[in-house]
Order: sequence, then structure tokens, then C-alpha cells
Amino acid sequence: MPVMSDLMVTLRRAARALKDAEIGFALAGGYAAYARGAAEPTHDVDFVLRQEDVGVALAALGAAGMEHRASPEDWLEKAYDDGRLVDLIFNPADRPVDVDLLRRAEPLSVSAITMPVLTATDLVIMRLLAYTETTCDFSEFLPVLRALREQIDWPQVVKETSHSPYAYALIELLGRLGVIEPQRGQPDE
Repeated sequence: MPVMSDLMVTLRRAARALKDAEIGFALAGGYAAYARGAAEPTHDVDFVLRQEDVGVALAALGAAGMEHRASPEDWLEKAYDDGRLVDLIFNPADRPVDVDLLRRAEPLSVSAITMPVLTATDLVIMRLLAYTETTCDFSEFLPVLRALREQIDWPQVVKETSHSPYAYALIELLGRLGVIEPQRGQPDE
């Protein structure tokens, strides 16, 4: 039987604390991709939640033994579980987490705990909109896109990210690599 990674233990502890506190949240980032078939991440655990729920979430994680550390970013808060990072994201890419995003999340079993997980489409939109001039290395996300490509509503991704030249470049690359069908009519054509 495989040994559970320390980061997976942190994921389980954090999800249980958020569920017990009855906070609306969804698993995001690398572990949301993992829950949908991508490789297990090794960096951190990401959850999305509404900004008004962040204080309650930090208190719940604190009660579970995690330490809140102030974040310089204005779109997330951080908690640490014995040095392992848990991000509480409430405003990814200047798009506040809302009830609709959380309602679209699907309950999936992740390491024997059922929790809401972002849809593959929402996960990809969120990631593509995070690319900027200084953070546009696609190499780490390409394997995730390959793993999830059949679960993603690509026309919706194109529509939601049409204003981003970085998203456009990655979608074009995916089409040229044969990962997805080429997407026509973007941006604003």
C-alpha cells in the first residue's frame, strides 16, 4: 500500500476542518487537477472560498493546528501545517470567488474524503487568467491540460479568457500540439 504524502495529509486535515466549520469552499489548483486525473502536486494545497469566509476558515484551520501567516498578496491568505502551505484563494486573477463558482464545484472523493472540487473548466480558466508578462511559463501546466483535456469545455475557456494574450497563446499552442482541436474565432474575431 502506497504511503500517503505529507502534503496529502495536510489536504485531508484542511478539508476536514473546512467541512466541519461548514464553510463553502472548493478544492482548487494542483490537487483539484489530481482529483480529476492529473499527477499529484508537490508544492501546496489550494482552496477557493468567498472573501467573507476567510476569517472563519483561518480560525478553523488554526483550531486544527495550522498557523496563519500574513500574505503580501491581496487575493489570498496562507496557513501552514508543519511547514506545508495551504492557500485560501478568494480573488483569483481579479475575479472574486462567488456562490456560482462554488455551486459548480463537484463533490469528489480525494484520498477518501468527499469534498467539492472545481470543475476542470473553472480550474483551467482560473489558471489561464493567472498568467502575466512575468509568470507565463506553460511547462508545468501542459501535463495537467493533457490529462484533463476531455473534461474541459474549451469554447467556454476561450470565451472567458479571450481578453488574455497569455491564455490565447497557450490555447493556440495546445491546438498546434494536437492536444485539443484548434479553437477558431479568438480573440474577438
